[in-house]
Amino acid sequence: MEASYSRIAARGLERIGALSDGVFAIAMTLIVLEIHVPQLPPGATDGDLWSALWMQGHSFVTFALSFLTLGIFWSGQQTQLNHMARADRDLSWIYIGFLAFVSIMPFTTSLLSEHLELRLALLIYWANIAVLGSILFGAWIYAQHAGLLKDEAGPAVDRAIRRRIVAAEILYGFGALLCVVSTAWSIAWIVLVQLNFATGPRLPGMRHL
Repeated sequence: MEASYSRIAARGLERIGALSDGVFAIAMTLIVLEIHVPQLPPGATDGDLWSALWMQGHSFVTFALSFLTLGIFWSGQQTQLNHMARADRDLSWIYIGFLAFVSIMPFTTSLLSEHLELRLALLIYWANIAVLGSILFGAWIYAQHAGLLKDEAGPAVDRAIRRRIVAAEILYGFGALLCVVSTAWSIAWIVLVQLNFATGPRLPGMRHL
C-alpha cells in the first residue's frame, strides 16, 4: 500500500522543538539591539553616563517586556510539545506560523520602544502577543482532535493548558485597553501579568492558572 506524502511528512516533534529553540534564541537576542551604548563626548563624567542611560530607559523597559513575553511563549510551546506523542504535517505548519510571529517580535518591540507614548504602537505590539496566544491555543486544539497527544495528557492537562492561554489573553487584552487611559499604565499592567505568569503564577485566586 502506497503512503501519501501528507501522512508521512513532518512527524518528528524533536525537529519542531529544535527549530523553535533556534527562532526563539535569535528573537530574544535581537531585541537587545534596541539598547544602544551611549555615545559620550571626550571628558564625559559618570553623571553624563547616568543621564544618557536614563534617556534610554524606555529601551530597557521594552527589552524586559519582550524578553519575558518570549520566555513565556517558549515555555508554553514546550509544555505542549512535552504532552504530544508525535506531530504531523498540519501541526508542523501551525507551529511554523507561530514562529513567524515570534520572529516579528523584535520589530514590534522596536516600534514600541521608539513610540512608547503612541497607542497604535502599543496596540500593534499587543496584536503580536494576541496572535501568538491564538496560534498556540489552536495548535493544542488541533493536536487533541488529531489524536497527537500522549495517553497521559488527559482532561486535567487539557483544562490546565487551555485555562492558562485563555487567562493570559484576557489579561493582556485588558492591558491593551488600558492604553485608552495611559500607555504607561497599559505597559505596567502587561509587565505585571508577565511577571505573574513567569513566577507561578501567584496572584490571589490565580494559583491554578
